[in-house]
Amino acid sequence: MKKDKNKSLPLGFDFNMLWAGQTFSITGDQLLLLALPLLAVEVLNASAAQAALLPFAMFAPFLVIGLQAGALIDRMPRKRTMMVCDLIQFIIFCSVATMALAGILTFWWLMAMVAVAGISIVFFQVAYLSYTPDLLNGGDGIQRGNIRLTFSESTARTLGPMIGGPLIAVFGLIATIFINAVTFLLSFLSLAAIKTQSKPLESKPREKDWMRKDIKDGLEFVFSNKKLKPIMLCSLVYVFFLCMIEFSLVLYCRKVLNLDIDVIGFIIGATAAGLPIGNLISAKLSKMYGTSFTLVFGATVSVIGIVLIPVMGHFGSVAGLISVSILHGIGDGAFNPTSMTVRQTVTPSDLLGRVNSVQRFLVWGAIPLSSLFTSLCIEMVGLTAVMWVGGIGSLLCLVPLLRQDILDDLKGLSYRDTALDSKAN
Repeated sequence: MKKDKNKSLPLGFDFNMLWAGQTFSITGDQLLLLALPLLAVEVLNASAAQAALLPFAMFAPFLVIGLQAGALIDRMPRKRTMMVCDLIQFIIFCSVATMALAGILTFWWLMAMVAVAGISIVFFQVAYLSYTPDLLNGGDGIQRGNIRLTFSESTARTLGPMIGGPLIAVFGLIATIFINAVTFLLSFLSLAAIKTQSKPLESKPREKDWMRKDIKDGLEFVFSNKKLKPIMLCSLVYVFFLCMIEFSLVLYCRKVLNLDIDVIGFIIGATAAGLPIGNLISAKLSKMYGTSFTLVFGATVSVIGIVLIPVMGHFGSVAGLISVSILHGIGDGAFNPTSMTVRQTVTPSDLLGRVNSVQRFLVWGAIPLSSLFTSLCIEMVGLTAVMWVGGIGSLLCLVPLLRQDILDDLKGLSYRDTALDSKAN
């Protein structure tokens, strides 16, 4: 008993180090959400359509090398990979800020440097999702750990834009990007303090065409799994249309609604204010009603909030924009940790890197495609129309969740509740 207790202590410390580092890093990422498009438009004199291409540069690597990264991560030390990726991003954003300060940064140089950072993000994300279960204890531990991680992510997403506006107003865009660079250094230091190494993976000989075979195994596992396939397809459609809203919202608020930057920060941060609420209720919903109900509930609530964003923008209601963004965040906060736990618990450890890479390839790969589509729409029909297309289009993400097995789970829940009511009467 004593031995088990001592053994659990370093795991708790290591998880907390990962938790703290991610919170710093994500807070910095949220500063970029405000700073990068404004840097492009106000410092580099880029157009709104060009600024909408920055997410394409950052997330296009998920389409190009996303699946290959998963095959490699299943053969590489995951912690060391994350540390290298943190250092690369620290150097990239320090360079961006320094070049902007010296007046030698151009929009296309910014695009290129953001693309390099995007390659690091691919490897970091796949390694991070695959390493987390090594620090947690079993299914219940993974669920609780994912809720804590998504809760801190939600808090960071709330605080990032809210403090980003005043930071940019007081210190300027370039200083804000320097601050973001420091968050990657803090993440690196927190990972360096973790003592737990990745669980040893089975040594695999590198046969001819091994990468293609490994990638094929990951894809076949995902698309043959009745739980993973609808979740990932739902997420793909959801992210594509949500990104149309997110890529346009800062410039829409600035150029169409004529709002001050600090007010825009509160609107962007309001989405994340609902995320902790969704995170906290997701565990109870899953325990009481099952994962299928929690996923459908989270997706539906989130989509309702997204659809109402252009409605509130049409009426120019700042309070309305904040309220529906919180509603969207609640649904998102319930869906995300549940889908993450399902993915980590149904996937064998030696396939986890490839399955996570498929998820990032499909879901985060939708981000650059959405960026291109958004840029084209802004150029052709303007910011306001893009907000409506993104809001209404997000309804389509509910279609993959209408699979028969998910509906059967919900029917089974209904029958169970009816039986319990009858018994109570």
